[in-house]
Amino acid sequence: MHNPPLDIKVHSQISEIAADDWNALLSDNNPFMRHEFLHALEKHHCVSAKFGWIPKHLGVYENDTLIGAMSLYEKHNNYGEFVFDQAWSNAWKQVGLDYYPKLVSAAPYTPALGDRLLISHDLDKSRQVLIQGQLIEAVQNLCFEQALSGAHILFPNKSQQAWLAEQPEWLHRHDCQFHWFNQNYQDFDDFLATLSAKKRKNIKQERKSVANAGITFRILNGLTATEQDWQQFAAFYQKTFIEKWSTPTLNVDFFKAVAQALPLQIVLVLADQNSQCIAGSLMFRSETHLYGRHWGCLQEVKNLHFEACFYQGIEYAIENGLQVFEPGAGGEHKIARGFVPVSMQSSHWLRVNPFPEGIERFILEEKQAVEEYAADCLKHAPYKETDCFYK
Repeated sequence: MHNPPLDIKVHSQISEIAADDWNALLSDNNPFMRHEFLHALEKHHCVSAKFGWIPKHLGVYENDTLIGAMSLYEKHNNYGEFVFDQAWSNAWKQVGLDYYPKLVSAAPYTPALGDRLLISHDLDKSRQVLIQGQLIEAVQNLCFEQALSGAHILFPNKSQQAWLAEQPEWLHRHDCQFHWFNQNYQDFDDFLATLSAKKRKNIKQERKSVANAGITFRILNGLTATEQDWQQFAAFYQKTFIEKWSTPTLNVDFFKAVAQALPLQIVLVLADQNSQCIAGSLMFRSETHLYGRHWGCLQEVKNLHFEACFYQGIEYAIENGLQVFEPGAGGEHKIARGFVPVSMQSSHWLRVNPFPEGIERFILEEKQAVEEYAADCLKHAPYKETDCFYK
């Protein structure tokens, strides 16, 4: 029996796809790939031509039923990607080629692992693989049709990384992040007991210094956070980006919209001192993961960043039985606080590659450097034993 023909559509906004149909394709309820999150970004102008993120989402339909999809954006810069390709764009420019626009499949501004090739769970394995291939082919065709330089799939989950690694003509870059893994801890002290005495003492001292400063914390979700809470957090977020000479793309309307749409996937940590809210950390959660995303403060308090962004998150993950805490990109300071190096990959296809040997050498040298860096970082992990961790 032959399967009916597939219809592949390019959608200029996520609202053209029914939310329930899109979300049914997800695994682990990843917040950053949910229709509500992507829709809030578009509705509140966090992704747009202004910021160089233009939606071109793919949908694969069989008898008008969505069986495959891909969050896809036409990009005119590399802002908010966390996979840095300035060297590539400069090389293209030197030989008179346009590197931009390009296509990117990602959760905007979010360097977290997740589904990138969304496939119906109702299909058997062979059909799922077929639809994945159809999505990849559709992305490449879009690059040819619109003269885009190439396609880039950022931070796919491990199984999709493995599948993409087998695809011809695709290149694979490597990076390193620091994640925390829950070893069935009963509480924070149980976690501390697995650390070396020196690291355990340092963490206790950091936490004590914050408590001694008279700072208390409120852990809120989308149901319990108020209008004032979001106004304050948005101000923290804006302040952080402006002080770093960066572009704050998110806004209070976006934060409130996501909180309303995904209330139980929001973890908002607010720090109070002398009856004033002075700092905040915004995290998201899935069924198994906690994701650290944004942080800001009115005034600097020693160790407050570590408490609000790391220790409060670890406590939350333990109390809620979450397996992994991804706190975001970068930061060797995370090692001493219980996070260990994890290999990350992104996949890239170039419509025209004027430097095949140079790009191949670049990727190989980058991979070797990342592996050496991760191995060195693991030597400094605070745990008595590190064999139990994914490396």
